[in-house]
Amino acid sequence: MSELPILSPNWQLVGPLMEHLVRRMRAVSESEVERFGLRPRHVLTLTLLRDFGERPQSELATLLRIDPTNVVGLLNELEADGLIERRRSTQDRRRHTVVLTQAGTQRLTAIEGVLRDVERQVLGVLDDDEHTTLYNLLLRAAGEGVACTESTAGACVVDELPEGLHTPEC
Repeated sequence: MSELPILSPNWQLVGPLMEHLVRRMRAVSESEVERFGLRPRHVLTLTLLRDFGERPQSELATLLRIDPTNVVGLLNELEADGLIERRRSTQDRRRHTVVLTQAGTQRLTAIEGVLRDVERQVLGVLDDDEHTTLYNLLLRAAGEGVACTESTAGACVVDELPEGLHTPEC
């Protein structure tokens, strides 16, 4: 059911088409991520830690847009797998910072390879130039507050960054 009926070009609404592509990509990518024993929130957390480095636990809750009490469970799962480490903050001993471990970096690298394959599968009708154009247009449409890095092939993850955290150059 990956085929979408041809829509009248007079509509030119990209939202429904984007939603269709996102659903297709999500259906495949979530099952692929599950093979690694993770969920998308785990992958996003690992990506943030890799791209922005060690972060306070409370800041991760903000970046992930989840309740601080829920981030504890998420981090417990990642820590149990040896993918992250929580350390006492050197600035405030009552707080914890979170750092990506070497095992976390390796798992994330493997997952990103699989997700690139999923993207190629879903967007396979596009040649390299068209894929680059689509990426650049989506990045531009996403606006200024998008966090991405070249190392994540533009994985845009947040639209508002906490004070002191700057968007890497793409």
